[in-house]
Amino acid sequence: MEIKKIAVVGPESTGKSTMSAYLAKHYQTVWVPEYARGYCEKLTEPPTWQDEINMFYGQLTLEQDLLPQANQILICDTTFITVKIWSDQMFGKSPQEVLDELPKHPYDLYLLLDIDLPWQDDPLRDFPHMREHFMDVWHKELQALDANYKVISGSGPERYTSAITEIDAFIKANSL
Repeated sequence: MEIKKIAVVGPESTGKSTMSAYLAKHYQTVWVPEYARGYCEKLTEPPTWQDEINMFYGQLTLEQDLLPQANQILICDTTFITVKIWSDQMFGKSPQEVLDELPKHPYDLYLLLDIDLPWQDDPLRDFPHMREHFMDVWHKELQALDANYKVISGSGPERYTSAITEIDAFIKANSL
């Protein structure tokens, strides 16, 4: 059986990691953590162009390594689209290998987490004043990929219930 990939994406501080862990537990499967977080925690300077490329390959490898452990669905805490978005923001362009690979690595369903949660400070977060901008960017990036995506809003149990409802509908429609 082919594993269906569900990506949990969105701007900074929207609860992607928490949601991913919750969904993996709910569906008794594994989740792919955000490679960039661990990578950036080790940096002593802002990420360079080469760091962005390294994060792209790291995210791809981590996902490939965890895919065989998945139980029907694989939950992905973000995707390497984040590398494109950050590179565009920080450098004005994206690495060509990222652009080349984007259409080759589709996800079956994207859950775009809304910016309706309060901002949580974190040393790795940079743009509390640009959440609406990045939400718009995520919509545009997903639309450019003709991605199947749903916006997940609300807080607490409502947010989790909304995500589960969307995944359950996806599973039912795809007879998993």
